[in-house]
Amino acid sequence: MKAKVDPDTCTGCELCTQTCPEVFKMEGDVAVAYVNPVPKEYEDLAKQAADECPVEAISIE
Repeated sequence: MKAKVDPDTCTGCELCTQTCPEVFKMEGDVAVAYVNPVPKEYEDLAKQAADECPVEAISIE
């Protein structure tokens, strides 16, 4: 599973970094998925972060 944050959509709310810091971190004003593929033990949290993103900037493949 891979996670991706669209930098043009991300508003920098940091919700994903709080939900799943093992996969997402801030780079400047936007979040990035810095671990790919997502480790199996963090897949549920990464999906939760994507589901909770208020602007739907996170895609999970």
